[in-house]
Amino acid sequence: MIVFGALLLLGGRLSDIIGQRRIFVIGFAILTAASVLAGLAPSGTVLIAARALQGIGAALIAPSALPMVMNLFIVPSERNKAMGSWSAASPAGGTAGVFLGGILTAWVDWSWVFLITVPIGIAVLALSGILLPKGDNKRRKSGRVDYPGALSITGALVLLVYAIVTANDVAANGGGGGGWLSLQTVSLLSGSGALFAAFLAIQKRSKDPLIPLRIFRTTNLLASNVVMALVGAAWIPMWFFLNLYLQQIQGYGPFESGLALLPMTAAIMVLMIGVSSQLIRRLELKYSLVDGLGLLSVAMLMLVATPSSKEGSFVTQVLPPSLVAAGGCPSLTSLH
Repeated sequence: MIVFGALLLLGGRLSDIIGQRRIFVIGFAILTAASVLAGLAPSGTVLIAARALQGIGAALIAPSALPMVMNLFIVPSERNKAMGSWSAASPAGGTAGVFLGGILTAWVDWSWVFLITVPIGIAVLALSGILLPKGDNKRRKSGRVDYPGALSITGALVLLVYAIVTANDVAANGGGGGGWLSLQTVSLLSGSGALFAAFLAIQKRSKDPLIPLRIFRTTNLLASNVVMALVGAAWIPMWFFLNLYLQQIQGYGPFESGLALLPMTAAIMVLMIGVSSQLIRRLELKYSLVDGLGLLSVAMLMLVATPSSKEGSFVTQVLPPSLVAAGGCPSLTSLH
């Protein structure tokens, strides 16, 4: 996730210069090869390296795939349906991954969590030459890659995330002054801030910046990105901790906990594909977004009441809020 998030900007720029289809294929080739390495990893160090390579592949895929969707579907009604399917992939993929991961872990072996990606990747690579348009050369942009900008923002994000995820460990090991006030955490956060400031300075002076800073003057673009970041900060931990709650508190096995999240996955897929386009047409984007975020907020508040003991149950504490959260997903398509 660190590598993926840090390299997204560079992946988007390479997609502009080299071509969306070509970068998409290269990204999937890297992801597929890294999945083989992760599944056959003989040690934890090799596994971590393979996961980083998967992040590189994903960072090339994500910024090239969405523009291709937008270019393939020009008619508004078709584009709305396509965006509904696209938007369903992220939340449904996350929850489905927990379910399928539970099945593979319980019935086969943990390594197949990675190896299952290999045939999917091979199928994507084979179908890309048939289904994806080859004429994206006309959409390429001239210019160069802003490597100083890429290095500075990558370093800033890596240091920031590393500081956050290690703060508690520093406190546990007697880092002095608490995790967030320890010398290591403060130094990492300061280094991240300095690199981020350098990135902004580079973008102001660069003729081919990774991010033209003027785009932040577009109110809707800035607001939608902030909302997407907040939605991700709420959604991803929600299903992650739901899985931990079911296993560590309720005593579910990997398969049972994955099965418990299947209703939410199915509801998201059905609603995002079948309802999102109608919502966008019938409601203004603003009201559609407010409705979706409102339902997600209600679901979070319902989960707050979940008891931290076996007194709770799946039917009363997990299923209702998960379905309410799924009901808010169709409206989030408008963010794109």
